[in-house]
Amino acid sequence: MIEFHYKTDFILENEGKYVDWLGSVISSEGGELNQIDYVFCSDEEVLDMNEKYLNHDTYTDILTFDYTEGKVIGGDIFISVDRVMENAKEFNISFEEEMLRVMAHGILHLFGFKDKSDAEVTLMRGKENEKIKMFHVEQ
Repeated sequence: MIEFHYKTDFILENEGKYVDWLGSVISSEGGELNQIDYVFCSDEEVLDMNEKYLNHDTYTDILTFDYTEGKVIGGDIFISVDRVMENAKEFNISFEEEMLRVMAHGILHLFGFKDKSDAEVTLMRGKENEKIKMFHVEQ
């Protein structure tokens, strides 16, 4: 099951299309869905968790807590709506496109994809773009 929780004014319109898309993302990587909770919150909330759980004193657009067992995918994904908005402006793309990228990014982390080295970032970006295209095809 995929559920969405909101701690800001932001709300996904037509949650069902996101659930369908994310299910397809998981299937496309050979996974089986257990439970994924997306929590949309502020910069400050994500920063607090980043400090508390990862000892990182930095803003980030996403924190992923992985409960995956084998190919059974599960986790809590916290997204800073503030950071997604800022990144969309910085990269001159739509807010929706950046939100899709971040949502897919969290799922990819649950599959074990990393983004620390240049090679990992290149692979992650390619996978994100592939998954965003799936969203647009399904519409």
